[in-house]
Amino acid sequence: MLQVKAGNMDTMGLLFERYHRPLFGFLFHMTGQREASEDMLQNVFYRMLKYRHTFTGEGEFRSWMYHLARNVLVDHSKQNKRSAHQYDLAELADRIGGGPAADERLLKQQETDTLHHAMAKLSAEHREVLVLSRFQELKYDEIAQVLNTTEGAVKVRVHRAMNELKKIYQMNNHERTASKL
Repeated sequence: MLQVKAGNMDTMGLLFERYHRPLFGFLFHMTGQREASEDMLQNVFYRMLKYRHTFTGEGEFRSWMYHLARNVLVDHSKQNKRSAHQYDLAELADRIGGGPAADERLLKQQETDTLHHAMAKLSAEHREVLVLSRFQELKYDEIAQVLNTTEGAVKVRVHRAMNELKKIYQMNNHERTASKL
């Protein structure tokens, strides 16, 4: 990023190649909307170029990048007052085909859906720390930089978020099992 800041725009392509998948994953896990996540991903890279002068090189690039992504998410949520997660049921139906492994795939997909629904019920703050720590595999000190807080506060948030997620997941899983009876 320091090279981009210095005017070497060719390295922006390398940054895109290296970080577009993890960034898309973060945005998608936060919104559950594929097309919106793709649009926001482009917006993050646009902002990287626009605000390249703000990158000092003192902290980690990933922390700065996720900070920009968080701002894009905030702007997106202000523009779209929709629910945090919307799932495409047609996409789910396309993935489930016939054959002997269909039941196994369906069961795995139901468990994944239960987890996604549980994640969607978390507060945005809890969902964000879990996505950053578990899905994006950022270290606690990096998350602290992104969230502008202390590493200890991040550890507490992750712990609380995991406890809340477990409760919600177990409740949703229990409800799903009960509805089958």
